[in-house]
Amino acid sequence: MNNTTHWMVVRQGLLVAAMVLGAGGVAAQQALDPGKSEFAENCASCHGIDGKGNGSLGNLLQRSPPDLTQLAKKNQGVLPINRLYEVIDGAGVPSHGSRDMPVWGWEYRVEQSQALREARGRYDEPAMVRARILTLLEYISRIQVR
Repeated sequence: MNNTTHWMVVRQGLLVAAMVLGAGGVAAQQALDPGKSEFAENCASCHGIDGKGNGSLGNLLQRSPPDLTQLAKKNQGVLPINRLYEVIDGAGVPSHGSRDMPVWGWEYRVEQSQALREARGRYDEPAMVRARILTLLEYISRIQVR
């Protein structure tokens, strides 16, 4: 194989690799979106996968779940992060339960993260819970209607 042919084969190989990685990169990017995953696992059943309040369990609630994509728009363009943090943490939303036991149970409870510690090694439980809530808030900020 001469030098020119060698580089053509290498270039074609790189092109094929880039195409494969590019296609896989989209899937990997979606799989590596912890906020979206957190939302899908803990919020979408009521708020809908798109956050518009059309989840499969929403009709079982006394009040329809709000359209989370409109929160900033309804608040003069500012996402009320502190209030959302409290709501996710279980403050003042009957369908979310009390701060002691949100409707999703142990997901955001510091006390129940003992199982995570045992599974993943030692870590700061309150920090882990805060990080999960903040990850969720970051995702909610990305789905806001502009």
